[in-house]
Amino acid sequence: MIGKLKGTLDEIGEDHCMVDVHGVGYVAHCSARTLAQLPGPGEAVTLFIETYVREDMIRLYGFQSPLEREWFRLLQNNVPGVGAKVALAILSTLAPADLANAIALRDIATVSRAPGVGKKVAERIVTELKNKAPAYAGTASGMIGLKQELGEGVAPAPIADAVSALVNLGYSRDIAANAIAAAMKSAGEDADSPKLIRLGLKELAR
Repeated sequence: MIGKLKGTLDEIGEDHCMVDVHGVGYVAHCSARTLAQLPGPGEAVTLFIETYVREDMIRLYGFQSPLEREWFRLLQNNVPGVGAKVALAILSTLAPADLANAIALRDIATVSRAPGVGKKVAERIVTELKNKAPAYAGTASGMIGLKQELGEGVAPAPIADAVSALVNLGYSRDIAANAIAAAMKSAGEDADSPKLIRLGLKELAR
């Protein structure tokens, strides 16, 4: 089992790269986001690897971070109909934190932006992973709880009203939720919606 490759980037293909490790070239299939973040050929590179072994082949999947690899596993192990190809398409379209946000907000439209992911598959992803997303949100995990409440329609009225007001001003639901979550830190839990809106707008103006 190969868990990590550390060597020299040999080449970058359309959906893969080759890493030279002490003279042995390893081909790793990657998301478009990972490929875009790689250095140039000849540069040092580290990839976190998921190894698939079947009777007819051994295939390596490479990721820029352990968190991206965890999402690759999570999608396939928990969502019926999602295999390696679809999981890579999703991770090519959405960063782990953005995917966690979309799931928490039940934002099916955002999840279905990935090639090959229709509305039904996106709904399954949101449903199956809604309770797991917070643990895989990286640095954004602190805001996921609030976004889940918003997505499930159980957030306190002042918070929901404040987010709705910012959305009506043209901000995306995700950006609005981030702003109100930040505003709550200074406003306190008992703040009313006008105060949250005012502080949320200040956050957005920074």
